[in-house]
Amino acid sequence: VVTIPLGMADRAGAQPRRPVPSPRRPYFLFVGALRYYKGLPTLLKAASMVDADIVIAGKEPPGSTLREQARQAGLENVTFAGMVSDDEKDRLLEGCQAFVLPSDQRSEAFGMVLCEAAMFSRPMITCEIGTGTTFVNVHGETGLVVPPGNPGALAEAMNTLLHDRDAAAVYGRQARERYEALFSGAALGKAHADLYRRLVTG
Repeated sequence: VVTIPLGMADRAGAQPRRPVPSPRRPYFLFVGALRYYKGLPTLLKAASMVDADIVIAGKEPPGSTLREQARQAGLENVTFAGMVSDDEKDRLLEGCQAFVLPSDQRSEAFGMVLCEAAMFSRPMITCEIGTGTTFVNVHGETGLVVPPGNPGALAEAMNTLLHDRDAAAVYGRQARERYEALFSGAALGKAHADLYRRLVTG
């Protein structure tokens, strides 16, 4: 059995983009559909323990109460950006302190947006749910992995990447290296070519 992971072509630096406006302070980023398994209630609870902004970008399903939860909790540091264009997403990725994917159920099988975060050299925070998210984001190498559904642990990881800029930079650089080695178009093309060559030559 040969495993070839999902991946994508490199967009980082591929085209000029409008500069990201200088934020009031560092921000953490979540991008994705705001579905039940994304762990966003945990992120909202963690937000009150983090002295940074949190941007949540993505479409809310009908009946979502996330905005109301944030309002009731008085979370002035949380922004719901709604749907964003590909260019806006790339600009948000370029400027964020770290990318946070707090998914707490195995419905999150891989997390393609993690590959995008790694592409842009962003450190990542994910939860250990026994799926591909921990293959993309390796604890202590490309970012931090915390228990699912634990606001305190999530906030602690966010504060670590907020205050230890050197560690965040190292994680970001190693995330980019892992993207290039495993998830880039070049890496996937080589993996498929090597597999076909092995099949042909026996």
